[in-house]
Amino acid sequence: MTSLEPRDTDVGDTTPSLSKADGADGAGVLRRPYRALSIGIVSVVLLIAFEAMAVGTAMPVAARELDGVSVYAFAFSGYFTTSLFGMVLAGQWSDRSGPLGSLTAGIAAFAAGLLLSGTAATMWLFILGRAVQGLGGGLVIVALYVVVGRAYPERLRPAIMAAFAASWVLPSVVGPLAAGAVTEHLGWRWVFVGIPVLVVFPLALALPQIRRLAAGPAKGTEPAPFDRRRIRLAFGISLGAGLLQYAAQAVSDQDERWLAAIPAVAGVALLVPAVLGLLPRGTYRAARGLPSVVLLRGVAAGSFVSAESFVPLMLVTQRGLSPTLAGFSLAAGGATWALGSWVQSRPRLEPYRERLMTAGMVLTAASIAAAPSVLIETVPVWSVAVAWAFGCFGMGLVISSTSVLLLQLSAPEEAGANSASLQISDGLSNVVLLAAGGAAFAALGGGTVTHTATEASGAASHPAAFAAVFLPMAAVALLGAWVTTRVRAA
Repeated sequence: MTSLEPRDTDVGDTTPSLSKADGADGAGVLRRPYRALSIGIVSVVLLIAFEAMAVGTAMPVAARELDGVSVYAFAFSGYFTTSLFGMVLAGQWSDRSGPLGSLTAGIAAFAAGLLLSGTAATMWLFILGRAVQGLGGGLVIVALYVVVGRAYPERLRPAIMAAFAASWVLPSVVGPLAAGAVTEHLGWRWVFVGIPVLVVFPLALALPQIRRLAAGPAKGTEPAPFDRRRIRLAFGISLGAGLLQYAAQAVSDQDERWLAAIPAVAGVALLVPAVLGLLPRGTYRAARGLPSVVLLRGVAAGSFVSAESFVPLMLVTQRGLSPTLAGFSLAAGGATWALGSWVQSRPRLEPYRERLMTAGMVLTAASIAAAPSVLIETVPVWSVAVAWAFGCFGMGLVISSTSVLLLQLSAPEEAGANSASLQISDGLSNVVLLAAGGAAFAALGGGTVTHTATEASGAASHPAAFAAVFLPMAAVALLGAWVTTRVRAA
């Protein structure tokens, strides 16, 4: 699973626009008047989830063909960097004029990014396409949550949210296998260029219903002005994170190492005030209560996603697996993630939530630390699949619990801003830790790995480069176990 999984975001005013009669007629999310809208928006989430899971499978082949293994991490962190800005922009846009504009613009950007990546002739064009995808993804996810708040009565929202979560299970199992097969038989480019065509059907179903049920500002309110300060801070986070990524990559190049200080300083100068302005006070020092909840989300998501991004590359380059088999190592994770989310939702376990979260972070740290054991030839490759399944179960316990605790610790008028802080922590940690992991990977020679199942057994091998990614991320996840002891206010 990745941090693209839909979560609470800054959706602004989510007052339903339907009349009381609309919510009292006994209709479910798959009955009139909600059927077309439900199928349409769930299908959009399904396609985004499939793309997120498929990219990890196709990425090793794309990076090798485009001679871009040395900047492999940028293909993932570039997405998260621009999505940070997209999420904040979507919240402002939706409050001002409804979710329709944000959703359509987001889908268009997402599709354009896929096409750009799928037709790229160089790795940097590929990364640019991923960045455009990220902007679109941020616009879409927030807009979809606004649609739920506006178009569905309160009693139906849990059902449609559950459908969103369930939309990630099938792609988690099928996505890597399907993407691996497409990559092997048709080429990695089809993993990207084939998805935009599939978006037409859900949009044709959903857009007319969104226009009817959720267009315009919330009922009974005037169009909200853009919060320019918040937009500037979001832009500062995105630009600052991008500069830090560039600096981290330049450090690994002997000829450019001295130049890395310039973008690094500029990136920090942009990031620090933006983070302080958008996250709760005390987040950086794990102050008890809400700040620690927000910090935990970033620690958990960043460490896990950063490590997960390198699993298929490690299996393809170091153990000679095909992209299909490498993708299969992540297939069980979607089901165990969903299982962890279900376990934490049981009412009888509510008094033990902090203990569940601690156990979840320990499981996550252990799975990340265990993954590079496959670099030892005598360790069976299927051990990675087992370890990752346990890690995903731990993440299911933690990620869902942070959303629950956030709402418990937030006043109603602060829920939107605090949810945005949670998402920013998630996305920013992905960017920063991916940049750090990518720099360590490149510095230890990871950019030269070329071994595949069809190449000579004597090809270059750099197991230390992978260990330099996984072991520090395991340490970060273990730090998260300590943060779980501080999520309750004193």
